[in-house]
Amino acid sequence: MSDLVIEVDMRLQQLYLWEPYPDGDMLIRQYPVSTAANGAGEQSGSYCTPRGRHRIAEKIGAGAPLCAAFKSRQPTGEIWTPELDAANPGRDWILTRILWLEGLEPGKNQGGTVDTRNRYIYIHGTNEEHKLGTPASHGCIRMKNADVAELFDLVKVGTEVRISA
Repeated sequence: MSDLVIEVDMRLQQLYLWEPYPDGDMLIRQYPVSTAANGAGEQSGSYCTPRGRHRIAEKIGAGAPLCAAFKSRQPTGEIWTPELDAANPGRDWILTRILWLEGLEPGKNQGGTVDTRNRYIYIHGTNEEHKLGTPASHGCIRMKNADVAELFDLVKVGTEVRISA
């Protein structure tokens, strides 16, 4: 496979994985996602999903079981269950895999108060799979746990991620 490209369409709440070809790109996968409940925006503290060109800076969680919980990008040893969720009200669960994004556009999503990486914006699994297709995150791009595990195995560090509103 050549270098793949991820496109996140916030309007449609869909993630597309493309394989570029000179005569037209080929769609490899399409997944429902959930971007920020607050909409699009780049400012630190906005709880918005940043737009523009990004790349995967780090892949975290290879080999972890589905629904494995992460905190500060480290596995907690927990596997999400409804009971664990009930015992941790309000917790923003980061599950299964993390694709940590880094902005590629200085002043738009890179550097200063608009730096995607410093905002800890990820593509990751969620416990709220029933909300996929609607904006519900705190800025990250949430996916079904099985879907993010599959995507994780298809892409590499450096894969371009384009986010549009």
